[in-house]
Amino acid sequence: MRLLQVAVPTGKRDTVLKSLDGEGVDYVVTDETSGRDVTAVVYAPLPTPAVEPVLERLQEAGIDDSSFTVVLDASTVVSRQFDELEEQYAEDRDEDRIARQELYSRASDLAPTTRTYVVMTVISAIIATAGLLLDSPAVVVGSMVIAPLIGPAMAASVGTVIDDQEMFARGVKLQVVGMSIAVVSAAAFAAFVRYLHLVPPGLDIVSIPEIRERLAPDFLSLAVALGAGVAGALSLSSGVSAAIVGVMIAVALIPPAATVGIGLAWGLPMVSLGSGVLALVNGLSINLAALLVLWYNGYRPEHWFRQDEARTSTLKRVAVLAAAIAVLSVFLGGVTVNSFQNAAVEEDIRVEVEGAVAATPDAALLETDIEYDGGVIRRTPTGVVVTVGVPPGERVGGLADEIDRRVDAAAGRDISAEVRYVTTERSTA
Repeated sequence: MRLLQVAVPTGKRDTVLKSLDGEGVDYVVTDETSGRDVTAVVYAPLPTPAVEPVLERLQEAGIDDSSFTVVLDASTVVSRQFDELEEQYAEDRDEDRIARQELYSRASDLAPTTRTYVVMTVISAIIATAGLLLDSPAVVVGSMVIAPLIGPAMAASVGTVIDDQEMFARGVKLQVVGMSIAVVSAAAFAAFVRYLHLVPPGLDIVSIPEIRERLAPDFLSLAVALGAGVAGALSLSSGVSAAIVGVMIAVALIPPAATVGIGLAWGLPMVSLGSGVLALVNGLSINLAALLVLWYNGYRPEHWFRQDEARTSTLKRVAVLAAAIAVLSVFLGGVTVNSFQNAAVEEDIRVEVEGAVAATPDAALLETDIEYDGGVIRRTPTGVVVTVGVPPGERVGGLADEIDRRVDAAAGRDISAEVRYVTTERSTA
């Protein structure tokens, strides 16, 4: 619920009060003696869904930007008339949906000043880079908590649906600047720690799990980003805290951007390519999802004659975002297919190895390790290392050849097969 405070200009008092009576709003009026061109201040408790239509009626009554209107959170209202008004709007509108005016204010508040935004983004990117190189999920998560990335994405979407070009342009600018700064900061910090030998010489960054998982994004990454955008728009339009959702959006953006910087510092373009595509897809998907959710929730420009223009702008931007995501999804699709093929080949190889060992008396399969080439994005199985347990003094002649034959058949090509024998004691208990 909300408490509406309206400064009523001289000559508008009767019109304003009639408008509130027409909406069934309970209110009190105090006379204003400040000497300004204001005759009274009206206080009216409103259910959240009623704020937007009541403000529209007041604008029709002559309340414009020349006087001020304040909307405050209210914890409790005891009023029979308020209860009736609440029931009326509960039937017609989403109870959690905030007014367009509140949405605009919240989106503006989420977009910080440029200086604060730049400093927080740099700090977040440096912490994320350190966490990735340390292979520390906790440090990486900590970097997401302070990343100020939810504001620009939401501001761009809100600016589109309410046809505020200034807000839209600021949101897009901050997103581009933020991601660029994150990459540059990560690259500079990664180069600093590399050339000052703050990490082990010859460190293979591709082998670090926290980095590796951002190098070959598949379609599941798209689902994460779309979910983050939907959650961001819902948290904004319902008036709940966006802090936790902001962490989710940072999950989709900051670690990939930091990985791009690490790839640049190590001179590995394929590392930067894979993580760069992930960061770009995530950013576009967040914007697309937020835009669609806000439009679906019914947010439109204040004046009816601007609604057609807003609809056109929204459709164009949705089309551009969807087309860009579709193009980048070709990359995601290739990675997904490669992962599926590798998983299928792995399963076939393991089945064949198990069959060969099971057919050999006194041999026990201990481990099957499948090796891959050094590819960053597309990986191909190149060899298999099989560890077999045998009793002391036993020989299993021909097992290595059989495993090699079966592995080549499962892979559909010639790959190396190495068999290691380990002497095992059989328990007599």
